Amino acid sequence: MVVRRREGLSDSMPSDTGSGKNAGHLDFESKIADLERQMSELRKISAKKGIDYSVEIRRLEKERVSELRRTYGNLTAWQTVQVARHPHRPILADYLKLMVKDFRELHGDRCFGDDRAIVTGIGQIARSKVLIVGQNKGKNTKEKIVCNFGCPNPEGYRKALAKMRFAEKYGLPIVTLIDTPGAYPGVGAEERGQAQAIALNLSAMSRLRVPIISICIGEGGSGGALGIAVGDRLAMLEFAYYSVISPEGCAAILWRDGSQAPDAAQALKLTSKDLYKLGLVDAIIPEPVGGAHRNVHDAVHNVETYIARTMTELQRLSTDELLESRYRKWRSVGTSSAVKSGAVRPRPIAAAPGRASRKLTSITTKV
Repeated sequence: MVVRRREGLSDSMPSDTGSGKNAGHLDFESKIADLERQMSELRKISAKKGIDYSVEIRRLEKERVSELRRTYGNLTAWQTVQVARHPHRPILADYLKLMVKDFRELHGDRCFGDDRAIVTGIGQIARSKVLIVGQNKGKNTKEKIVCNFGCPNPEGYRKALAKMRFAEKYGLPIVTLIDTPGAYPGVGAEERGQAQAIALNLSAMSRLRVPIISICIGEGGSGGALGIAVGDRLAMLEFAYYSVISPEGCAAILWRDGSQAPDAAQALKLTSKDLYKLGLVDAIIPEPVGGAHRNVHDAVHNVETYIARTMTELQRLSTDELLESRYRKWRSVGTSSAVKSGAVRPRPIAAAPGRASRKLTSITTKV
């Protein structure tokens, strides 16, 4: 299932995301940055000298929209990773502010502490009262440090599970928003049972007797993402990524060379389109033209629309039907007809050394 895109550009879309030649733009957006700079200069001259440049500005805006569509319609896997990590991309706080009514946060795991990398709370999305579990990256440097840059500790996963069991007790559907580079790999996290906490979440979420909708809104890194992603429906934003390992981590392990990250990203099949073809995700939620960071309100609206429609579908099922459907969904992972028939094959990596290339191809085939 692919959610229909909202056409057109909103007035809230910024024409320039910062100062400097390419401020706020990614490496592959040089032409877009140049067009936006020209429009900005014309607006300044028009305001200063009173000259009407509206015709020229409209022409440049059309060129800009056309270039955005062309560029974002043909992103490579590595470029998709860059978009998913864009500093202006909407994070959990934006979704809570724009999508959730009357949000009330719930704190602590009743064991060790309150991990700020995972936020839990109750609120209303569309017409449904739900429990929200989301991974929080923070907006500024201070918030990022407090949130551990979106890398949860074991207490975060234990908090999430405790609140999900609370939701099950009171019949509240669960919505999880995934956005993490991965679970925190520090010594303290390992000592407090990082792997065990994630594993317990996987087991427990598969048996919760309420609807669960999981959406990858940015980065979906390894077990850190999977720890809150076992549900009845798994969706991804169009330019999010979801992978067993980051491209840099994969390149470092296989070739001991981070510069191979673009090739690793291509082989990992981590984009929403690749994972939808493989049957690992149930829906792709489209982003506004040029990515969610260019129009936060429309991006959040698309997510809200998907949640509202999917929640209605799931609430029609009995509890037994819900659990049976969830069981079959996750048991079928890796056994799709496309994988069995060999219809989906990894692209060979020309630049990789022979031994590492064979190893990576084997990994991708198993996925």
